[in-house]
Amino acid sequence: MIWINLLFAWCWMTLGLLSGAAQGIGFHHESWMGGYNSWRRRLTRLGHIAFLGTGMLNLALALTVDAVGMSEASARWPGVLLIVGAVSMPLVCYLAAWRMPLRNLFFVPVLSLTAGCCWFVVVLIGLFFRNGVL
Repeated sequence: MIWINLLFAWCWMTLGLLSGAAQGIGFHHESWMGGYNSWRRRLTRLGHIAFLGTGMLNLALALTVDAVGMSEASARWPGVLLIVGAVSMPLVCYLAAWRMPLRNLFFVPVLSLTAGCCWFVVVLIGLFFRNGVL
């Protein structure tokens, strides 16, 4: 299962670079997408960075599982939650840029990413206690 997070991470970070390149085509125009401080431009920038940041979270999970010798079963649900959050974060960013009321959907990626990280931390601490590290 964790190999999915690893593959997903690299694909997602690549999408972040590609989306940034696509958005960068018009960035030099001051009024592009309503200007630098416009809602639409800020949310599309956030969407581009969300690809990279959530990709890195998935990469960190996959590499940590391998580095500490954790069973993949222990990290299954945190991994699923991180993928759900990673998919939904840029999606909600771009949807909210398109229609501002859709910003109310941000609870989906925020809860998913937070729950995945918290769950993983608890599992990791438990592993460290069992192995006498803590």
